[in-house]
Amino acid sequence: MATDKTVFTTGQVAKICHVAPRTVSKWFDSGQLRGYRIPGSKDRRIPVDQLVRFMRVHGMPLDGLDDGTTRVLLLDGDPERARAVADALASDGSYDAYLAESAFEAGLVANEVTPHVILIDVSLADVVPESICRCLRLKPELSTTRLIGTAVGLSEARGAQLLQEGFDSYLAMPFEIRNLIRLIEEPVPQPTY
Repeated sequence: MATDKTVFTTGQVAKICHVAPRTVSKWFDSGQLRGYRIPGSKDRRIPVDQLVRFMRVHGMPLDGLDDGTTRVLLLDGDPERARAVADALASDGSYDAYLAESAFEAGLVANEVTPHVILIDVSLADVVPESICRCLRLKPELSTTRLIGTAVGLSEARGAQLLQEGFDSYLAMPFEIRNLIRLIEEPVPQPTY
């Protein structure tokens, strides 16, 4: 599927999820998969952010979207460290990594590439974790982006605070790449409506 697509039909969702279109209709009608109906028609449409959220909640691989790659934005003030993480992710073949050295630059990159995951060094001077979370969650195309807070020597207490501020998870630097991948790939909790 094209990465710039913003809404899908039930047939397209069925192909992405490898199920029958009727299964997608059941998910939609039961409220598990959110979307809307075309006025004057029974046709259903599912926005990409709702599809991604549904797939993550149910542990479905996102490989039907974006040709199997997960876009990861690394906001880190240390370009050498960020490049090492980006190279490690890219070597797997399942990830496209993008780099930013400031919150402003990260915002520009996020608008351009719509990352699935943003790894944010919360120790940077221009990073206000709660504001970043609020701004990203208000943008529909970024509302399901997984936010991972990180910093050198990040404590569990500070990590718990990041979760309260809107992050999905946290990871102390230095970290092993397999631990980052585990956080990127784990399903998100069921949303409450």
